[in-house]
Formats: sequence, C-alpha cells, structure tokens
Amino acid sequence: MGHVAVIALARPNFDVAYAQEVADEAFGVLDAVIGDHLGPRELLFDAASTATAIAEFEDPEIDALVVLQVTFTDASLTDAIANASGAPMIYWAFPEHRSGGRLRLNGLCGMNLAAYTMRRAGHPFSYLYRRADDPAAPDDLRRLLADAHVGTTSDPVHPDEGSLSDSARQAAAKVARSMNGFTIGVIGQHPDGFDPCAYDPDQVQALTGVTVQRIELEDLFAAAEATATESVESVRASTAEALGSLDALDQSSVDKSLRLYCGMNHLAKANNWSAFATRCWPECFTEYGGAACAPQAMMTNEGTPGGCEADVYGSLTSLILRELAAEPPFVADLVDLDPDTDTAVFWHCGLAPIHMADPRSSPGPAIHSNRRKPLLNKFPLKPGRATVARLSQSRREHRLVIGTGEMVRAPLAFSGTSGVFRFDRPVEEVLATIMQEGLEHHYGIVYGSFEEELRALAAHWKIPVVALT
Repeated sequence: MGHVAVIALARPNFDVAYAQEVADEAFGVLDAVIGDHLGPRELLFDAASTATAIAEFEDPEIDALVVLQVTFTDASLTDAIANASGAPMIYWAFPEHRSGGRLRLNGLCGMNLAAYTMRRAGHPFSYLYRRADDPAAPDDLRRLLADAHVGTTSDPVHPDEGSLSDSARQAAAKVARSMNGFTIGVIGQHPDGFDPCAYDPDQVQALTGVTVQRIELEDLFAAAEATATESVESVRASTAEALGSLDALDQSSVDKSLRLYCGMNHLAKANNWSAFATRCWPECFTEYGGAACAPQAMMTNEGTPGGCEADVYGSLTSLILRELAAEPPFVADLVDLDPDTDTAVFWHCGLAPIHMADPRSSPGPAIHSNRRKPLLNKFPLKPGRATVARLSQSRREHRLVIGTGEMVRAPLAFSGTSGVFRFDRPVEEVLATIMQEGLEHHYGIVYGSFEEELRALAAHWKIPVVALT
C-alpha cells in the first residue's frame, strides 16, 4: 500500500477528552487497514505542533495523507500540511450524537472549510464521514486509499432565462435593484484560516452594487460602552420577555452582551447598514467579556441581518434571502448528516432569529458552548418548507448555491439554535456536491421556496448555479 501518513487535528475549545477517544478509535481502524503509518498519534492543537509533525513526513514517496478532522479547526493548519506534502489528502470527520447538548466536535464543518481551501488550491483530496465504529469504515478507507481524490468539479451551469417564469425574473430584478446601493458593515478582520470570509470590496460592488464599510472591533466596543445604563436595562427587559429570565447567568457578561447589541444597533443606524458581519470570537469574549450571538440574532430579527466571523458573503446571502422572503434569514454551519434518517443539522451557536423558533418549544437564554459566556438564543427551528443558499466565491468565481427541502420538527439537536433539515435529495449526495465543489461552510436559510427566483437572480447577474438539490 505504499507509505501513508496520518495527522489528527483538534481545537482545545471543544471536548478534548471525547476528541481523544474518537481519535484513538480511528487510529485503531487505521492500524488494522494500513499497518504502520507515519505521523504522531496525539491530537495537534496549534501551528507549532503541526509544523513538527509535518517535518516527520516530508517524504516524496508518501502515497496518501490521512487528516483526522477530529474537531472543527480553521483551514490554516490544513493549508500548511498541504503545502508541505503534495500527496493526496483524505479527510476523515466523525458524526456525533444529536444529544441536545454541546456540539462536542463539529468536525464536519471543519472538513467543509478544509475542502473550500483545498479545492481553491487545486490540491487533490477525498473525504470520509463515518464514525470509527461503523462497520463500513474500514472498507471505505481502503477504497479511498486506492483512489484518494474527489472527482473534478462540475462544469458551470448557467440558468436558462427562457425557462424561468416572468414572476421569478421580476422578483430577481427587484432584489438586484434593492441591493444596488445597500451598505454592509464589517466589524473587524475575519479570523485566520477562514478563507471563505475574505472578500474584495470592488468585486462585491461590481456584482451586487453593495458597498462594504469596514470598521474595527474597538469601534464596536466603544459604542457598546457608551450606551446609557437605562438603554441597556430596556433591552434586558425586552430580551427577558422573549427568552425568559436572565438572572441565572453571569450578570457582568449579560450586561456586556446586551451592550454589544446596543453598540451594533447604534453603528448600523449611524452608518445606514443594511446588514453587517462581526469578528465575534475570540475578542468579544476575551477582550470585551460577552457573546455577540444573541445581539446579532436580535438585530437580524429586527431586519438588519448580523453574521459571525466577519463573513461578508454570508451577509450578502442574508440580504438576498431577506429581500426574497421579506423575513429575516439564518446563516448557519452544516454540522451533522444522518443517512439513516436522511436528515442534516444546520446549527450556529445561538444566532437564529427568534421568529424561527418552533412554536412548540420554549426559547431560552444560553451560554456559548465553548466560550462559556452569555448571551445566546436557545431553541430548535420551526418546521416548514425552506430554501438554503449561498452567494459563493468557491472555485475562485462567483456562483449561487441553491438547495431546497423541509425543516422537520425535531428536538433541539445541539445547544444554541439548530434545525433538522431534509433536503430534496439524499444527504450523502448533498455532501458529495459540497465537497466536490469546495463550498463555503456558511449557508443561508429562509422559510419558503425560492429556488426559481434564485436561479433568475443568478441569470440576472450572469453567474453560474451550484444545485444542492
């Protein structure tokens, strides 16, 4: 079988003890399938330890490099590994139980992010998404080792305007007219290794007519601190009415989080932002002391979509969906797939606007599962027909990603805000498209069916479509 190297990536913010159990189980499968392999067996958490590991297997004779995507990580470590070795890479991420509690690994999202980076770099890769104790895992691994690359990307698909209804074309033209002249605020720089969150303001404006205005996180913190106490108390009262009592949470952090909302609201009004995106972590937690999740959800629910990780194209997607649906969207990670029930889970820490809450649930306040600070929304998403979309930069060109399906009524899958979604296509085929095309890790969601209108918008902007369904 030639030489195979293995590396296990993780982040200390997630459940490290569980991550080690998962990695150990995966190494057991690798031992049985491969035998001897290069690379350390411990979890690697940072650039220094990863660089040390890379030095051990800088070998031109390596036939494949298996990356255990044990927890979510950004793509900077993956990029460094790929630059050090030209060998085809196999990503292996691991499903986790929909416990209603903490998302302990979030490895699927990490693998999604890595695929975006690898596809743009042109580096050969393939993927495996199975628990290590799945009886099919060894055979799948053998198959991938024999042919360790995802198939080439599809040819561009441009919508045929002649096949679209007049109403769809009119709706798309209205969206394009509305967006032309909008301003998106960007608060801070996107995190390292989050390549999909990068943007070129000139390209954004040329395609959509939207202006991007960048300010610093310190500007948000200053606006938050300048908020009068009575204004913060007023927001607290309305938040408690929507989510329930906030008294059981750390009160200093609650105050900071509510102040972040007030600061965002002030900046959005002062700068006439139609949407905004914030570098929410780690600084909102570590430097200011409160979560940006519920504040952004509150802004979204009030009509000005707020997004995480300074993701400008996520905000552009939110504006598209808001204009089509006339209601606030939700930008989320795809964090779990279950072929047995043919469902997926879309989740973000606590960012969904409260109008999306299942009316049979009782929305509540929560703390961030990794950073352990408030304030977050906590509820499962309501059932109903929904559209998934993304204005994408994957494959180094603008494309519009479109998918449809049904949000099904289900218990909260993971803490924060999450929804169980059944695509109009088997979930394993959806994942294959995501990985093959190297799509971004953030997806916009809105209730209603808008596939034809989105295709018409792609035709209006003269960009291709990537169909998830």
